[in-house]
Amino acid sequence: MTDDSSLKPTEGESASKRLRRRGFLSTAAATLGGTFAASTPSAASESGGRSDLGGVPTAAFDGNQWSLSWSDEFNQGYVDESVWSFETGNGHAQGIPGWGNNELQYYQRENAWVENDHLVIEAREEQVSDQYGSYDYTSARMKTQGGYNKQYGRVDVRARLPEGQGLWPAIWALGSDIDSAGWPDCGEIDIMELTGDDTDTVHGTVHGPGYSGGNSIGGTYNNGSFADAYHTFQLTWYPDAIKFFVDGNHYFTVTLYGVEDAGNEWVFDDGPFFFLLNVAVGGNLPGAPDATTQFPQRMEVDYVRVYDWV
Repeated sequence: MTDDSSLKPTEGESASKRLRRRGFLSTAAATLGGTFAASTPSAASESGGRSDLGGVPTAAFDGNQWSLSWSDEFNQGYVDESVWSFETGNGHAQGIPGWGNNELQYYQRENAWVENDHLVIEAREEQVSDQYGSYDYTSARMKTQGGYNKQYGRVDVRARLPEGQGLWPAIWALGSDIDSAGWPDCGEIDIMELTGDDTDTVHGTVHGPGYSGGNSIGGTYNNGSFADAYHTFQLTWYPDAIKFFVDGNHYFTVTLYGVEDAGNEWVFDDGPFFFLLNVAVGGNLPGAPDATTQFPQRMEVDYVRVYDWV
């Protein structure tokens, strides 16, 4: 297992220090009825898990220089299961039937594969059953828990998203201490979420103790349909701030001081997180598919890249 939790802020922390102003929050967070919280939108436009790090150029981004430390380019023709593992079923085995949201999909391994150097996660309308019941939809949910953990740095995920009522693609991260701390105390960072009935809008959100579910803190970004082309969903994560971007365009920042001034705990400096990729179907959010929803639907991921500041 790779664990980058030993990263220590150096001169790259300057961007974080610029945010050390009491109560700073770049856009005002407001609660929506579901998982998301909204802000004023901004408009605009190692192979098999490890990339060959030799000769990788340093890239400037968010006021810092960055060096690639890990990536999955999905260019070996298969999912690297030394890094990625799969959660299966409808959440019953995990003690959260419907994955805590009354979701309709049954996750199975065969709904994810690599094709033309891209990861494919496919949601299908098909019936399967297990000891707990029957399900009308299948999809896949994969995670790096036990395979790769990360604390601080920059994350880039280039992907094309599915569309249709009832679909909910997500690129996100959970605190690696979830088994001991539980959710939401472990922390959750939603790098990108989208509901398929509104393919023009993506959400970036954080969850923690006192600000989870419908009380989460987040922002939105509008840029035309995210189902029509690939876009890069990005995050920079400092000890006291998390910033969200799409295609290099910054749209939301949440800070330690903004969270603590609201009387809550900042849990994003407690340790490393692991990454998750999935497409959910139905549930309290985003609601069930309807007659307009066409299956199958895919989330296609070109790469997942992680950088350290230098």
